[in-house]
Amino acid sequence: MTASDLNGEFVSDELFARVKAEFSTEAIVVLTELIAWENASARFNRALGVESQQIWKR
Repeated sequence: MTASDLNGEFVSDELFARVKAEFSTEAIVVLTELIAWENASARFNRALGVESQQIWKR
């Protein structure tokens, strides 16, 4: 979902069918909301040059 703006790809029907098989409609909405929030937050931080706070370590 977050890569679609960058590379012109979107969630395929096959992938969405797999998601629907695992999650309820409500869960899909919440998951999509969280992904969109994180994407917007990352873009906001990048635009302002906000560096990572190293909360998550790889």
